[in-house]
Amino acid sequence: MTLGQLNEPDTGTAHEAVFRDLGEAERTLLAEHIPAPAAGGTALDVGCGTGDLAAHLTTIGYRVDAVDRDAGALDLARTEHADPAVRWLRLDIERDDPAPLGNNRYDAVVLRLTAALLNDRTRVLHALGRRLREGGTLLVITPLAAHTPAEQRHTALDEDEIAALTCGWASVQRIAAGDLAALVLRGPCADTVATERSVPATGHAVAGSLAVVTDPNGRVLLGWSKRGMWELAGGKIEGTEPLDAAGVRELAEETGLHATGASVVTILTDAAQGVPRVTAVIRITGYTGAPITAEPATFTRWEWHDPHGLGCLGPLFTPAAQALDAVWPGIIPGLPPVNAYPHAVEHPVVPGEPAEAVRLRQEMTDAVIAGGWAPTLAVQDALRTVPRHRFAPERDLADAYDDDLAVITRRDEAGRATSSVSAAWLQADMLESLHLQPGMTVFEAGSGGYNAELIAHLTGPGGRVVTVDIDPYIIHRTRRFTAEAGSGRVLAVHGDGALGAPGYVPPGGFDASMITHNVWDIAPAWREQLADGGHLVLPLEIHGYTRAITFQRHGDVLHARGWTYCGFVRDLGANGRHAPVADLADGQLQVRFEDGAPGDADGLDDALRGERLEVATGVVMAGLESFATLQIYLATTMPGFCRLALTEQDGASVTAVRHGNPAAAVLGEGSLAYLSHVLIQDGGTAEERKAEFIIHAFGDQGPVLAEQMADAVRFWDRRVRGNGYPPMTAHPAGTPDDELAPGQVLDKQRSRLVFTWTPDAPQIHSGTGHTPHDGRADDSRT
Repeated sequence: MTLGQLNEPDTGTAHEAVFRDLGEAERTLLAEHIPAPAAGGTALDVGCGTGDLAAHLTTIGYRVDAVDRDAGALDLARTEHADPAVRWLRLDIERDDPAPLGNNRYDAVVLRLTAALLNDRTRVLHALGRRLREGGTLLVITPLAAHTPAEQRHTALDEDEIAALTCGWASVQRIAAGDLAALVLRGPCADTVATERSVPATGHAVAGSLAVVTDPNGRVLLGWSKRGMWELAGGKIEGTEPLDAAGVRELAEETGLHATGASVVTILTDAAQGVPRVTAVIRITGYTGAPITAEPATFTRWEWHDPHGLGCLGPLFTPAAQALDAVWPGIIPGLPPVNAYPHAVEHPVVPGEPAEAVRLRQEMTDAVIAGGWAPTLAVQDALRTVPRHRFAPERDLADAYDDDLAVITRRDEAGRATSSVSAAWLQADMLESLHLQPGMTVFEAGSGGYNAELIAHLTGPGGRVVTVDIDPYIIHRTRRFTAEAGSGRVLAVHGDGALGAPGYVPPGGFDASMITHNVWDIAPAWREQLADGGHLVLPLEIHGYTRAITFQRHGDVLHARGWTYCGFVRDLGANGRHAPVADLADGQLQVRFEDGAPGDADGLDDALRGERLEVATGVVMAGLESFATLQIYLATTMPGFCRLALTEQDGASVTAVRHGNPAAAVLGEGSLAYLSHVLIQDGGTAEERKAEFIIHAFGDQGPVLAEQMADAVRFWDRRVRGNGYPPMTAHPAGTPDDELAPGQVLDKQRSRLVFTWTPDAPQIHSGTGHTPHDGRADDSRT
């Protein structure tokens, strides 16, 4: 006998257990529709009861995770089926943190006689669907209400319930298995489709309110309507009724929830079937009660949904979709246009998150600490406290809390990322570099909300953060997310971050500043609006290599205090720059001039058709050993420096340059030399593998260029390697040479960068924007 797991409804009422043998029709169904892969598969049995189904799945080639919330049933299962191919786990799949499942992916997930017992069926099934491997199947076997006695109605599904359960899946197949129905579901994220319903013919506008309410887990309430779509609670405004009062009334009438707080978020206007429509979006900030189907003629059921699942719901009433997007901008892609008029009144923060988010946040923080990126308790506490997932609500929790993953939140027409939530380790490193203290006022260029709230947490109740972004959508998104889950101490301002925050600079300047997008140059406003002694951290491009450099201001000079290898989204403002390029080999290769004037690429195509010279440097690197300082050293000391990039894979046969990893190069007259490497020792671990730097060259001047570059690599190996980055200063453009420190000078448009390598570093004049300087005036400079 198999015990179908029985989840009590929210009233806490227990139901008599229902036992049913695993019949021959079901065995045939399992064999035909979820056959195990030839090499064996993994399956998840949800509501395993005493284990008959789990045991059967092992006989057809599966290893099984069998979960149930009933400890007694699991004890029986372990006794009756002592099978090492089954892992018996106590877990309430609807309410518990799924930590016991780990990161497991499954070829098959089976819910036998359990789906009807779930309150939030759609959310649970979609969460299980995200655990499927590519091509995997979720199988629901359920009694039908039409064939089930009234006293057992809670164990069965009717046709409306099946429609709600299966929407949002790319493939749905329904099969009869005796008197049971089997639902074979694949592709757990069919796009949400904004859907209209009939609008009464009228010459007047239709005005209504929609209520957006979330539970203590941060999940939003939606109802499956008799119209065959998901909807928010809401309806028409009655007479002179206030907008928020209308949303509160409709919520109570349709769901039985009684709001204890409500605010108007925005007013939306559009048209349906030619009739103007005005919709007030009401954010419910507190409530009492539990959802009930108070109007069964209109709604089949109400369920709580994860925000990150709102893009995979199938049909969703258009105003409801637009209202959800007003609360969480970007949560549902591809919506029809609507006019939005955000309400100026701020509403209280709306708390709520699942236990899984709390656990993942602690795990993320532990990983960042273990990597050495967050040594101070203050930054550690900020990472453990600020809910990162609420600033990327469209992303799965596991993605939001991946410590090594930047979460892309906006792309341009070409698909390139223009806004993101940076990797947690990098955010922690940059925060540490600012030396933030309670009460500070901090500037941020590049908004999103999460990083600003980390800063606000560190600067405390007396602190303030001004965050600026050039994209009005990102500012709108930042304002909404900080309103939902913020501290109230972040001010989001629309503008070009390269101008700083004019009008918001405190007396004496910002105590600290952080730039969260790649910058080619250091905007004067960032220095001018920074307090003397304050820290500025920014991802600066140096001949195409990006490093997060921490500067400290002393007068008009910024002094580098720390460097971190990194990468960010590009600068969209006036401080941005598109690097000049020269295409080679019919577009398969590209020479990039990221700093200084473009070099002369004439003759390079002919050179590339000639013999390739190879010069060994004798400099060996272990696998995973960083040579980040070599990149900066070559870029700031070699004349004619540029980078050679592979744009089409065919170019690799000519140059051995890897796609997506431009090589450091130097340019001569019709000639080119560039840095590469060869494997000289393989091994079972990265540390055991060894590679030697080599120089490849083409053209008549290739031998000379190759030897110069090889000498530079050898000098780096002897004098720079292992000693970190050089002292560096950044000066305003136009600073006379005699006011600069000795070193190599890289001139940008708005700043002059001085790199002071070892005293005996080669001082080579460069025609690509950097020049040797000994601290004296140089009359040869123009």
